[in-house]
Amino acid sequence: MTGKLEEMIENLKDIVGEEWVVTKREYMESYLRDETPDALRPSAADDLILVKPSSTDEVSQILKAANDMRIPVFPVGGRTGLVGGCVPTERGIILSLERMNKIEVDRENLMAVAEAGATLGDLIKAADDADLFFPLHPGDEGAQIGGLISTNAGGVRAVKYGVMRNYVKGVEVVLPTGEILNLGGMLLKTLAMISCI
Repeated sequence: MTGKLEEMIENLKDIVGEEWVVTKREYMESYLRDETPDALRPSAADDLILVKPSSTDEVSQILKAANDMRIPVFPVGGRTGLVGGCVPTERGIILSLERMNKIEVDRENLMAVAEAGATLGDLIKAADDADLFFPLHPGDEGAQIGGLISTNAGGVRAVKYGVMRNYVKGVEVVLPTGEILNLGGMLLKTLAMISCI
């Protein structure tokens, strides 16, 4: 690895803890691919660092450090996509959000707050446990919420229930500079409200 990546490894260990930073290729193989057919999938680069943050603050620190050092970051979710979008094609950082998997259901307001690494299967179960129904089902319950939102996933039920954006009332995002933005919120849409999201 280059000196810049070696320095970044130490930065990442300080941010998330040593156990959540992976540098050995054999331990990150499953993070280098998605469900894209082999003949169409891009090749993963060498010299990669896998990091697994557990909070928005850790993601913010990681992105700021990577941005300051001009190191590419490749977010990875459930790796259920079919277009190679999560494949790290340049040396850099693989950002896995799998530890950010909390879900809170507010039955009274018919809302849920789910972290980006929570899976669709977990969200469906959490809704069901609250006697609610989350209708979106693009086909793989291992897909993560962050990926479903970023791709505006739909699936066979989309004809009746719509796509992911119909169910997103707000998002918390981290910019490459490390800035954290909260867009939207927990309000239900009505005919009198206009949503910017």
